[in-house]
Amino acid sequence: MSSPITPLSPEVQAEAFPRLTAEQIRRIRPLSTVRQVNVGDILFEPGDSDVPFFVLLSGSMEIVQPDHHGERTIVTHEAGGFTGEMTTISGRLALVRGRVTQAGEFLQMSNHDLRTLVARDAELSEIFMRAFILRRVALIDRGLGNVILLGSRHSAQTLRLREFLTRNGHPHTYVDLDTDTGYQDLLDHFQVTPEEVPVVICNNRTVLRRPSIQELARCLGLNAHITAAEVRDLVIVGAGPSGLAAAVYGASEGLDVLVIEAESPGGQAGSSSRIENYLGFPMGISGQELAGRASAQAQKFGAKMLVANNVKRLNCERRPYELSVDCGQVIRARTVVIASGAQYNKPEIDNLKKFEGQGIYYGATYIEAQVCGKEDAIVVGGGNSAGQAAVYLSQTSGKVHMLVRSSQLSDTMSRYLIQRIEENPAIEMHYCTEIVGLDGDTQLERVTWRDNRTGEISTHDIRHVFIMAGASPRTEWLEGCVALDNKGFILTGRDLDPVIQNYHWPLQRVPLMLETSLPGVFAVGDVRAGNVKRVASAVGEGSISIYLVHRVLAEL
Repeated sequence: MSSPITPLSPEVQAEAFPRLTAEQIRRIRPLSTVRQVNVGDILFEPGDSDVPFFVLLSGSMEIVQPDHHGERTIVTHEAGGFTGEMTTISGRLALVRGRVTQAGEFLQMSNHDLRTLVARDAELSEIFMRAFILRRVALIDRGLGNVILLGSRHSAQTLRLREFLTRNGHPHTYVDLDTDTGYQDLLDHFQVTPEEVPVVICNNRTVLRRPSIQELARCLGLNAHITAAEVRDLVIVGAGPSGLAAAVYGASEGLDVLVIEAESPGGQAGSSSRIENYLGFPMGISGQELAGRASAQAQKFGAKMLVANNVKRLNCERRPYELSVDCGQVIRARTVVIASGAQYNKPEIDNLKKFEGQGIYYGATYIEAQVCGKEDAIVVGGGNSAGQAAVYLSQTSGKVHMLVRSSQLSDTMSRYLIQRIEENPAIEMHYCTEIVGLDGDTQLERVTWRDNRTGEISTHDIRHVFIMAGASPRTEWLEGCVALDNKGFILTGRDLDPVIQNYHWPLQRVPLMLETSLPGVFAVGDVRAGNVKRVASAVGEGSISIYLVHRVLAEL
């Protein structure tokens, strides 16, 4: 039986490393081949692509993570055990080394055949997916990834890199150089100066100094499995709740689906510490956890995901449509679902950008809460995201000041959240109030705000501000292609009636619900004009869009 070297609880061990029965193995055989293995055989290495899935009939093998000290043993598989974790389903590059420790016979199966098996065998699907997810969680918890991030909690770039790795569910080791001096010899070995921090070590061989998100993604090979050769049935722009829902339903119904995400799965919802009014989760769920589950579900059905890439332009003059992304690829698609969401509006403060990531944050997750610690914090905004952030931060911060420009919390804020804010002694409300000044050297140190009712201006020694005020759509790349309202949100369906004649609609039928002024291009979630700002609504629109995509594909 497979047994991890690093101890897990008996319950988690049984589910993360189960032993397959003879009957279950019998159902695997038709899609696999028998492979004779010998002691010392290396079946896969970190960075390998298209790594097969192995089931052990006899013999044994160990899974290890190479590092600068040598190797760290993760688990030993024996007869009845099987290899793999989330990269096996997603098609991304392997994180670990697999080495045979006792000769025997293994069943070998390709990624494609594994997805075929998972799609048609419900019992094995549940066993494999649960094991893959729990194994990935164990890698994350133990920092057993193929990347080491050395940085400082006072560095904006460090924060961005940590958020990217965490929200993409990529196992990594984080070293805070402010508190851990043991890595100084390593930095000296690579001749790294303080100005070059943060430093990333990929696959134990490549050193990146102050890398961008795109450079990190490229080093880790997160998009190495994506090619632009084929024409996709569906390309989804954005991996928020609506985009992920479209990916799950599209891929599960047999469409060739590619999701393009500028940063990490989850969108605005991914930065929510806890969503408590989402159907089926009475105890609530974090936005990151919801996005992680949805991403795994979409990839289980065969959807591909291109991360850390913006769509720069949509060529709407020909079909299949062409989407130019900033990695240089041009992706072709028969249909497109735009789920690019909206971004928080930034206050007009001259030096705001200087403090972004160094006192100014646009999400309130565990990482930002760690940076904030027990110090006072400010949350700017009166909507659901701001309310969730204030409640979450109040659990650890000394005092949370909630600044709202209007005279009340947003009409769209959930009633349970309003009540929780009003009854929380750690949250202090400031209505008709806005920030007018930020001060500090490299790190934010003081905030000045103004009460617009009285004109009173006051300065406070607060070093952490979370901005979640209003939102603007991400539609600059669509101008001239689809009809937008006066705020830049995408018009769809019946909302196009007054303007559709200006866009030379070429078909006899009228635009479908959620369809834009461009046939076969749909908009869902926060980017759509008239959207309902709820996660459940976004998920609903994403799933409905696939029914409409099928109707359009039938016309081609």
